[in-house]
Amino acid sequence: MMTASASSLAFWLRLSLIGLVLGGLEIYGQFYADPAFMSPPSQIFQAFSARILAEPKIIQALLLCVLQIAAAYGLSVIFGTLAGLLIGATSFSRTAFMPIVLLLFAIPQVSLMPLVILLFGLGPAAKIAFGFSHGVLPIVMNVVAGMRDVKELHVRAARSMGASHIETIRHVILPHAVPSLFTGLRLGMTMTLLGVILAELYVSTGGIGYYTRLFAENYNPAPLFALIGSLALIAVIFNELVRLAEKRLTPGQRHVPTLSTLVKE
Repeated sequence: MMTASASSLAFWLRLSLIGLVLGGLEIYGQFYADPAFMSPPSQIFQAFSARILAEPKIIQALLLCVLQIAAAYGLSVIFGTLAGLLIGATSFSRTAFMPIVLLLFAIPQVSLMPLVILLFGLGPAAKIAFGFSHGVLPIVMNVVAGMRDVKELHVRAARSMGASHIETIRHVILPHAVPSLFTGLRLGMTMTLLGVILAELYVSTGGIGYYTRLFAENYNPAPLFALIGSLALIAVIFNELVRLAEKRLTPGQRHVPTLSTLVKE
């Protein structure tokens, strides 16, 4: 386990690295970069307060983007977890349905954009659907992998104690599948963010994608990078929420019901 001094040293090392990168970008942006394509961090921070936070329409677009990511990710978690549990419940269901999941995962999702536009139009529904199509499959695959990796000895022991199929899933399979589930949740979050932002860039008529194209086409890099930084901050917040949930719910961090609980029930 990392000591307090080592943790403090790691923190200052990270902070120094960030400061070194920002300092190098500041020098390059001030003296060497073409101002039409690159702005130093000082101008980007200034543009964040002067252009991003001061423009109500951009703030509304960012809030709408957050809601779209949350909706797409929520649907991905619900449907991905349920589908993973159903597919991973038996070896027959895995044999029957996993090739279909793998086939869908192999399809480049961006090629489905025209179909999404035809089905959902150019509004928020298309962005949510495109984010969902990116995020749901990694969750399904990791849930199935977690259920498949449960030792057969544990399953047989639970059934020998009189556990039903549902009780076996609840007390044996799910606790062991939680780490794989959260691996899928982290990947699903990353892919959902990618899907929503890609949809914003392709089909947005007034959202983040519209302002990104506007700043890029007008060779206005400072607010462009400030907007990109805002999206990166949103991604960090969402991933941090998933990490905190994982820390709280992972079996290594909490009490996991054992086979003895089946006897008591």
